[in-house]
Amino acid sequence: MNMLTPDENFAQTGLNLPPAPSPLGVYKPYLIDGKYLYVSGHGPVNDDKSLIIGRIGDTITMEDGKLAARQVGLTILSTIKTNLGSLNKVKRVIKVLGMVNCTPDFEKHPFIINGCSELFAQVWGTENGIGVRSAVGFGSLPDNIPVEIEALFELE
Repeated sequence: MNMLTPDENFAQTGLNLPPAPSPLGVYKPYLIDGKYLYVSGHGPVNDDKSLIIGRIGDTITMEDGKLAARQVGLTILSTIKTNLGSLNKVKRVIKVLGMVNCTPDFEKHPFIINGCSELFAQVWGTENGIGVRSAVGFGSLPDNIPVEIEALFELE
């Protein structure tokens, strides 16, 4: 059985990594503690450094919200690759917290966050790429982004 590395798995997606964002507040984008990599909340950064903005259930559809969550996942991968040099340094996903900027009547938060979770499963496989998760709705998020995600990873 041919086992591909996370970097090779990502290359097969055909997707691009946007630029890793710089903090706009008083926090670190990531922190390593022993064998754990904590990644701060990330938003959906496009290749031109602009943000996807809007509210799900209002100006953004469910399907576009899921794509925005995938873009957040790509932004997290960019932070990992930029700062650690390779996605191969991550052994597995431990936890994902997905926050969805949505209307009060919106109920499909897990569907939205699947955009990120499915990407991580493609990169690290279903055994190591799927961790525990929370997907919750919020009345607003910074800069009116539709999705913010933070994650915890185990390092090799």
